Amino acid sequence: MLSSANKVFEIGAKLAICPDNTIHQAFEFVYEKSPIPWLHIAEAVAEEAQKNGFSKLAILVTKYLMVGPVYPKTLDKFDIAYEIPGEKDRERIDKIIFNELVNNIFTEKSRLYFNEVIQKLKERGCDAAILGCTEIPLIVNPDDCPLPTLDSTRLLARAALRIAIEKV
Repeated sequence: MLSSANKVFEIGAKLAICPDNTIHQAFEFVYEKSPIPWLHIAEAVAEEAQKNGFSKLAILVTKYLMVGPVYPKTLDKFDIAYEIPGEKDRERIDKIIFNELVNNIFTEKSRLYFNEVIQKLKERGCDAAILGCTEIPLIVNPDDCPLPTLDSTRLLARAALRIAIEKV
């Protein structure tokens, strides 16, 4: 991350972003050393959730990120509660991501499975779902999803665009 920040700084960048949720696990180790500011993907999601009055988010990412610090740590900073799927659902979601979605395989069965998991999280009190993996929005349709969705990649891009426009 730091090497990339230095490279883009050298060619004139004023801001760094990375749409990869996983790499944000290292964010705190490089942020202070970076020659330019970074936007944190989970902060972009949390800001949008707060703006829309969401108070408890379903976290849908790879299984390692579901139990990792990226979203919980950030949502705690914003005083937003969260839930993750149960262990069996985490395993299946991970398999769908890595065996299907990254290989351009999009099945109705998997799409409906995501909706089932999101419905379970809705029943546990969630009022929106984080689609925190680049591929998940390819299969989860906001129009028939049981909860409003927060697409981390799009929200990060919009946050970067807002900053770029403000600086012009």
